[in-house]
Amino acid sequence: MKTLQLLLSLTILTIYGCSNSETPIITIDTHDDFNVTNFTDSLNYTMDTDTQLNLPKMIEGGLDVAWLVVYTAQGELNEQGYETAKDNAMAKFDAIDRLVSVYAPDQIELATNSDDVYRIHKKGKKVAMIGVENAYPMGLDTSNVRKYWERGARYVSLSHNGHSQFSDSNTGEFDGVFLHNGLSELGKEIVYLLNYYGIMIDISHPSKEAIKQMIELSKAPVIASHSSARALRDHPRNLDDEQLEWVRQNGGVIQTTALGAFLTDRKDPPANLEDFVDHIDYMVEKIGLDHVGISSDFDGGGGVEGWKDASETMNVTKKLRERGYTDTEIAKLWGGNLLRVLDQVQEIGEKMRKGKL
Repeated sequence: MKTLQLLLSLTILTIYGCSNSETPIITIDTHDDFNVTNFTDSLNYTMDTDTQLNLPKMIEGGLDVAWLVVYTAQGELNEQGYETAKDNAMAKFDAIDRLVSVYAPDQIELATNSDDVYRIHKKGKKVAMIGVENAYPMGLDTSNVRKYWERGARYVSLSHNGHSQFSDSNTGEFDGVFLHNGLSELGKEIVYLLNYYGIMIDISHPSKEAIKQMIELSKAPVIASHSSARALRDHPRNLDDEQLEWVRQNGGVIQTTALGAFLTDRKDPPANLEDFVDHIDYMVEKIGLDHVGISSDFDGGGGVEGWKDASETMNVTKKLRERGYTDTEIAKLWGGNLLRVLDQVQEIGEKMRKGKL
């Protein structure tokens, strides 16, 4: 059975992933939410669960790398809120660990750098990586940045839907109320520590002023793990042209997200791959192909007609080819750009830890 799955995955990669050995396309989805109830002995991602992402769907669609997201909803900024949030985050870290070490070590491994990604992919296995959506569970203890790094987190967003102790959220646009006018003093300290440990800073949820301050303070490139172009869909979660330019100048990457509400205000027919690739096209034209990537936000509200779940991942590659992208360009969009930024962030972190920066 495992041999059959590997052959199926390699066949999909040959047909949809890359047309020659010089242009390997490693498909990387930078934002996949999950529920810990799907990480148990009796129900887990080795099965074709009723979720948009699981191992059978990754194999069927040729999705190589899934960034599993340790997401925590914003709560009260007090000791009890921080403790509850911490318990939630640790449960999700533990769930990912069970997936790669207990349930499916023969099918998927955890990667913390680009070398890991290439090594695991070469073995024919799927790759898990860890992102943190909302640093709220860190509480007021900045030593938690190191703890998250040790658990495998390689990107962190400082806020979600609601202002955190570190950063204002984009949601302030709805009522005009902001807590910090960007970043708090603690948030500025966290930016430094994320750089220090080589963890990518995710700007997808913070406010525009907070994003500006992060980019000004960061010694390393940033990412938007799941955002699209505000010029095409005026939504606070998307990035406007000025913000796109900030990311270009910073050397970062914006992972275009396949969440319908961020792509179009059209309800019928619902958002589809054409809408999704329209956003990719726009940002490529605006800031260059090297600064654009791909994400789904599966099981967090994402998915469009043509890419409803991981089993349809090959359709994205097919659509990009229809739009005229070469395999070399598609390889960058699907993961090359993201891994380049990860390498740069980790190199800067290593220099900082050695006192060379």
